[in-house]
Amino acid sequence: MERRVVVGAGVGLHARPAALLVKAAAAQPVVVTIGKDDGAPADARSILSVIGLNARGGDEVVLRAEGPGAERALDEVAAIVAAEHGG
Repeated sequence: MERRVVVGAGVGLHARPAALLVKAAAAQPVVVTIGKDDGAPADARSILSVIGLNARGGDEVVLRAEGPGAERALDEVAAIVAAEHGG
């Protein structure tokens, strides 16, 4: 299952937004990955992997998850990615 989401935070997935994303992904019953079209997907539970994506505000990222609970996991993680968090 896949979901495309635009990064809402002006600072991108750095600092606080990345930490919130990692926390939400770690709480899911399935593994969630995050990536950009021009690179390999990263484990959304890893702060270094998420920050390493260099996803900036307005960039589109792809979230993926498989298995029972994947749709709900993507809903929750996508909401964090799309939110306009402060830096």
